[in-house]
Amino acid sequence: MRFASDQRIWLISVLILLLLAVFSPQQAIQSGQFAIAAVFHIAPYLVFSIGVAAYANASGADNLIARAFTGAPAVMILLGAFAGGLSPFCSCGVIPLIAALLTMGVPLSAVMAFWLASPIMDPSMFFLTSGVLGLEFAVAKTLAAIGLGLFGGTVVHMLSRSGSLSDPLRDGIGNGGCGGAKIRAPHPVAWRFWLEEQRRGKFVATARDTTLFLAKWLLLAFILESLMLAWIPAETVSRVLGGTGLGPIMTATLVGVPAYLNGYAALPLVGGLIEQGMSPGAGLAFLVAGGVTSVPAAMAVWALAKARVFLLYIGLSLSGAFATGLVFQLWQAV
Repeated sequence: MRFASDQRIWLISVLILLLLAVFSPQQAIQSGQFAIAAVFHIAPYLVFSIGVAAYANASGADNLIARAFTGAPAVMILLGAFAGGLSPFCSCGVIPLIAALLTMGVPLSAVMAFWLASPIMDPSMFFLTSGVLGLEFAVAKTLAAIGLGLFGGTVVHMLSRSGSLSDPLRDGIGNGGCGGAKIRAPHPVAWRFWLEEQRRGKFVATARDTTLFLAKWLLLAFILESLMLAWIPAETVSRVLGGTGLGPIMTATLVGVPAYLNGYAALPLVGGLIEQGMSPGAGLAFLVAGGVTSVPAAMAVWALAKARVFLLYIGLSLSGAFATGLVFQLWQAV
């Protein structure tokens, strides 16, 4: 029973593939290939972020990172939002850093600002968005990422005053409250941690545990994403998101919740919808909501954070996406 509980995510992925192999062998092959390709695509970001998290833990550099997030809440939220909106990390690759920050005792408000902003925009996405949808849309999407981070961080800060958001991580992943000791009583940093056997072991253990944790959840997330791609045609999304006015912005926000397209694949679809008459505001709302709440991103948050934090993450994503779409639509009308 304990083995099944510990390995249940792996078992679910295997069960899905087995069922597909029985009832739809071709889809089983396609889903497996899709999941493997997706993992390899984000591998550079994952390797880098896992390495950073493991190095910070082994060397004690997390003390300095934690201390950098001390000070006025407004400054920390601003820092988190800008760092997330401009960082090159995808929604999955940033998870090890998020876990490390929360374990260090960094306030959830600053981490949430980073968390919400990160999936929406990165340098390569900016240039691709400019090429497909224009520079104005790319700038609007960047501002939406930073604005959503600021909005989410501020809301979380206000809610945190009641203590309802303490210990946001799931059991066994870390404890932000205990990690706060790294801020209150920092220890010297051993930059060349590999000179000490104990620290080398700590690095290996952190990297191993983080890799296995991400692998099992990402495999399941990408298998589910492949099924959505196969069974929910893009034409269906096109019909639902067409039109102008306030209604399509709301619809685009809600449709973006289970968005099955990654940020790069969604750009041509949105460009085509805008040419067919969809408002730019609805297009922006779809991209923002889809980026933050897509299957891989949402499952990564679910795996890492407790249910109340996950629901808050979704709520902030939806309200923020709708607001950014509405503001951009008003800007277009001026």
